[in-house]
Amino acid sequence: MSPQAQLIMVAWLPIIFYLFTILPSRKAVIVSFIVGSMFLPQKAGFRLPLIPDYTGIAATSYGIIFAMLWKDFKSIKKFRFGWTDLPMLIWCISPFFSSMSNDLGAYDGINELITQTVKWGLPYFFGRIYLNSLAGMREFAITLIQGGLLYVPLVLYESRMSPQLHKMVFGYWAHASGLRQASRLGGWRPMVFMEHGLMLGMWMMTVAIVCFWLWNTGAIQKIWGISIKWLVLMLIVSWILCKSSGTYVYFAYGLVVLFVAKWFRNGFPLLFLIMGIFIYLFLATSGNFDGDSLVSFVANTFNPDRAQSLEFRFDNEEILIEHARKRILFGWGGWGRNRVFEENWQGDIVDTTVTDSLWIITFGINGLVGLVSLTSSLLLPVFRFCFFRYPARTWLNPKVAPAASLAVVLTLFVLNCLINAHLIAIYPMISGGLSGLVCKKPEKVRAKIPKGSKIKRQLVLHK
Repeated sequence: MSPQAQLIMVAWLPIIFYLFTILPSRKAVIVSFIVGSMFLPQKAGFRLPLIPDYTGIAATSYGIIFAMLWKDFKSIKKFRFGWTDLPMLIWCISPFFSSMSNDLGAYDGINELITQTVKWGLPYFFGRIYLNSLAGMREFAITLIQGGLLYVPLVLYESRMSPQLHKMVFGYWAHASGLRQASRLGGWRPMVFMEHGLMLGMWMMTVAIVCFWLWNTGAIQKIWGISIKWLVLMLIVSWILCKSSGTYVYFAYGLVVLFVAKWFRNGFPLLFLIMGIFIYLFLATSGNFDGDSLVSFVANTFNPDRAQSLEFRFDNEEILIEHARKRILFGWGGWGRNRVFEENWQGDIVDTTVTDSLWIITFGINGLVGLVSLTSSLLLPVFRFCFFRYPARTWLNPKVAPAASLAVVLTLFVLNCLINAHLIAIYPMISGGLSGLVCKKPEKVRAKIPKGSKIKRQLVLHK
């Protein structure tokens, strides 16, 4: 960690406190998380006793919770636990049971519990408090788009000059691979200030989908005095230049979900995706998933190199699943016990597996309890929002459109977790916001009908 990275991390806490003095609390929280996710140095911070180190998401969470206690304690007092919050609660405390069931001790269990709570529980909690209304989700969506626009010139620069900004500003590579994984499709894959190009691709895809839907529904006309249609074009071009092929598929499916909602007034593609995620996890954890046909499909339809990478992941996951099933309920706990080690020809004990996806890491460390609670904590609020509180026929309404687009990108993030393991704090925050929305009585909104539709406009009343 370089001196300039240390300086930024030291300054971040007072910066968050300053934001709370000049902005409304909700805006300060949103800006803190988005700016922190975009610009804080990677692998920088300070070790702290007993509690998670002051790094990344934890640094932002510490700053916000202290600022809330000082400036906005009344919002904490207003929080009321709902049953939709139960999966996140179980996910946060599951490390304790993982440690205890593996004889790692209560100290290890409590430490891991606190770490999980800071990384996942606090962002969820902040979303639950501050994004629990359609207005809150709208403000979050607009600020997210503004953050994405700040990244546009940086993405353009790195796509031409190579991903050097993190090293230029902070003095070291954000990822241990340096530039080895940055060459894609005949050019450079940007990283800007994120840990990996895949994270940047997911971030820019999220911003592009949200901006596109707000433009399509007329929810926003201008940002910073610029017409939204030009901003959509800028963001989509920048996202394409991120050269993350997986997000191309996610983006296409996200548009299918949104346009089916627009034209046919139902959310079946989103329901199909949610069910597909749970079915895949069931088949995979039970050892009944066969990935050969999917690898062949990717090789024949898209790219043989991508198919080879996918086959490598499946082969590793097959070994890891077999190992995880030996501790199927609460997993193996921490300290790398979820991985598989073997003796090589020199007599050394080496790690023979690679854990690329978040789901297999979760299954190995925290077992079925952790995997089910994590997945449910992210998808249950989406399900209740999209199929009970604000069904697809309301998604064209400018008040509902921001929350609907954020629900779609959150589901796409969970889909991405089946392949990758990059956590960005905005996703549990979105989950918390949706959970807060569905725990309250829905706001009255009109179902907006597309031009040319013969369906009679009707008032959607929620009781």
